[in-house]
Amino acid sequence: MKPLSRLMFLLVLAFAPALASCQEASAPGPVADARGVDALTPPGVAVASAHALATEAGLQALREGGNAFDAAVAVSSTLSVVEPISSGLGGGGFFLLHQADGGRDVFVDARETSPAAATMERYLDADGGFDSDRATNGPWAAGIPGLPAALVHMAEKYGRLPLEATLAPAIRIAREGFPVYARMARGYERRREVMERYTGSRALYAPQGRALQEGDTFRQADLARTLERLAAQGHEGFYRGETGRLLVEGVNAEGGQWTAEELAAYRVVEREPLRFRYRDWEVVTAPPPSSGGVALAQMLQILAGWDLESLDQTQRTHLTVEAMRRAFRDRTFYLGDPDFTEIPMRTLTSRDYAAGLRATIHPRRATPSDLLSGEPTPLEDEETTHFSIIDAEGNRVAATQTVNLLYGSGLVAPGTGVLLNNEMDDFALKPGTPNAFGVMGFEANAPEPGKRMLSSMTPTFMVSDDRIAVLGTPGGTRIITMVLLGMLGYDAGLDAQAVAALPRFHHQWTPDRISAESGALAAATVRALREMGHEVDAPDEAEVERQAGGRASSHVWGNLQTVAWDLRDNALEGGSDPRNPVGKATVEPRAASD
Repeated sequence: MKPLSRLMFLLVLAFAPALASCQEASAPGPVADARGVDALTPPGVAVASAHALATEAGLQALREGGNAFDAAVAVSSTLSVVEPISSGLGGGGFFLLHQADGGRDVFVDARETSPAAATMERYLDADGGFDSDRATNGPWAAGIPGLPAALVHMAEKYGRLPLEATLAPAIRIAREGFPVYARMARGYERRREVMERYTGSRALYAPQGRALQEGDTFRQADLARTLERLAAQGHEGFYRGETGRLLVEGVNAEGGQWTAEELAAYRVVEREPLRFRYRDWEVVTAPPPSSGGVALAQMLQILAGWDLESLDQTQRTHLTVEAMRRAFRDRTFYLGDPDFTEIPMRTLTSRDYAAGLRATIHPRRATPSDLLSGEPTPLEDEETTHFSIIDAEGNRVAATQTVNLLYGSGLVAPGTGVLLNNEMDDFALKPGTPNAFGVMGFEANAPEPGKRMLSSMTPTFMVSDDRIAVLGTPGGTRIITMVLLGMLGYDAGLDAQAVAALPRFHHQWTPDRISAESGALAAATVRALREMGHEVDAPDEAEVERQAGGRASSHVWGNLQTVAWDLRDNALEGGSDPRNPVGKATVEPRAASD
């Protein structure tokens, strides 16, 4: 049995008791940490991120006397330099913070916002059809970036070190360069045609007409200067002044319609995290405009109605998929930016509503997605990146940031080095039409000036009497189900590295099929699920290798980064997804951070 298959077997053994006693989601409000956790202190620090250079930048901030929030600024900004395929200053993110002093949790929403000119009509072609090219490529695909504002906000409100210190590693790496890695080079080849439409992108990624190759040194002098202005001037250094002028000019020169006023007006929003009980865990997770926390609460409460321990793997998988299906259906109709949309949170996260959804699930047959209502009923997310941090005081950060698809919109604003996002595709630009991730939306997620598009990013804390876990992952709409499986892994007693390596399966209502990593589901389970009426996309490893021409299997998802603190023996651990060879999780003893 292969290592991932063994881990999946461990998860399957624990699947039923892990779901047996989920309780109703509670209204937002302060919840004391179990066992007075904030009176304890970890024995050191733990940082896990998708790139070793970013992990080291976070550790450097901690060694220099910074806290987890300073480390988050260092990690985030460095990822913005070394992972342009996944995130950057031209994108946005969600930062879930815990302050040990006072036991406060806060959710920093740095999601991008819609430019005023980006109405739904702008994304229709001459025949009234959806223009997917405009929605995903170039100037009309980009929302107003939020990540730089988040870095300034965390540094000024929660950190101890000046931005000049925490941004220093990112500035140095941008100027001196770093080796291009395989995923970055492959992603560029996939997006090359789009990126080479734009002057700024060609100059940076294909100098002298030659695309960057694995092993090349990638230098970004313009981005280093942009980061220096951010370090010296804070919010004004990105959203106004030289950088702001270059961004607006760069977008508008390619046919977009940004204004200096709407760029300068961008601000992060602090929100109360979504909280709910799950077995012995207090779960603290992302509220809207993330759809992840609501979906997690809903899926677990649907599943709480069965004695899953008595069922075989096929039946447990079937019921889990049916819960996923229903949560994603509700995501489609009800979730959006809470500052613009009235969201029925109490209903969506209640046990009574979950019980009603549970009653629609046939225990032995798949429910075709088109049999679930395609209209709202009356009611009372390889892209992207994640990092997790615990410091020696017990502060913690779960952060997920993105530019949406590979290399975002493909557009670099000349003179800035900033690769802009294509998050406008996360709006319901044409109601009822799937976006690039195959999910649909309606009025709740329609664009409006200054509105934040719905997201699947789900940074999450789990707190029990015995353990604290910090986790999250990229993966588009699959983010939510990967975090769900990671939570079940922690509840099953797996360590952080085992949780990061767990195999994955997913369903999102539309398209109506189960997708799974190769080897994640036993062949007998796949056959049985198909007999129940499920469409299953789960090639075995031999088939994947044949499709890849004999190369190692590539049918894998996500890039989960997690850290955990075992309170019983006061030990820290970290887990970095083995699917990503450049990621790194590091634990350092207290002496290294003093």
